[in-house]
Amino acid sequence: MTVESTFARWRERIEAQLDASLPSSHHAPQRLHQAMRHAVLGGGKRMRPLLVYASGQVFGADEAALDAPAMAVELVHAYSLVHDDLPAMDDDALRRGRPTTHIAFDEATAILAGDALQTRAFGLLADAALPPLLRVHCLQALTHASGAAGMCGGQALDIAATGQAQPLADLQRMHALKTGALIRAAVRMGALCGDAAQADLAQLDDFADALGLAFQVRDDILDVEASSEQLGKTAGKDQAQAKSTFPALLGMDGAKAELAALRERMHASLAGYDERADALRALGRLAVERNH
Repeated sequence: MTVESTFARWRERIEAQLDASLPSSHHAPQRLHQAMRHAVLGGGKRMRPLLVYASGQVFGADEAALDAPAMAVELVHAYSLVHDDLPAMDDDALRRGRPTTHIAFDEATAILAGDALQTRAFGLLADAALPPLLRVHCLQALTHASGAAGMCGGQALDIAATGQAQPLADLQRMHALKTGALIRAAVRMGALCGDAAQADLAQLDDFADALGLAFQVRDDILDVEASSEQLGKTAGKDQAQAKSTFPALLGMDGAKAELAALRERMHASLAGYDERADALRALGRLAVERNH
């Protein structure tokens, strides 16, 4: 089976699992449930749940055991996008080629939908048919990645830095929290479900850290070079809001050189693994080469 066919199968599984994880839009409160489904089921790359399955595959984890961590990390990601798009945050009207949740519904409903998606994510992990200690370890990984020490902390740093020139080290730290922490949690949860050794977890942490940063560097490049139609969201937002980006600090050639270096780091991190890590390698390439 090729990596492409494996991804197609996993994506089909992800969509079905996400649909089943969300409350029916026919049940009260319908508007809240509709907003939750709008935020989650409107497409997307599904990079984070794919990373859970790909990481688990390296260590022979049962796919059924990976379902709850994969859905949980995607629901946290979806909630973060709903809140990130709000007028008080990045104030965006377009996400995945469709109106953002607060535009399609209203701000109050969008806030509640984000809150409900976050709690649903941790509920899925808490109720997962996994050994109790594994459930705790997955909850710890996702909790750490989602809060002030991870994604929310990175978002706070991003808001504080808007309109200011950041040193490169500060920009890297901000994105390691805002984008990288959730990617790292996805990779770690998959490995945990395969009972990976501590040395393997450390090796995959290094891969995930490079991947998270590469994902953001590529995002910054695309924000300059791609159109809103290609991206499915508003292009040029970073420049309009005077945000520090990798192209702004390093120049476009420097940002692309940084991306190439991160690609090499990802390759080196997985050098000790056999073909079972090919899906992880392919997701690393996707982060570097994607055009949306």
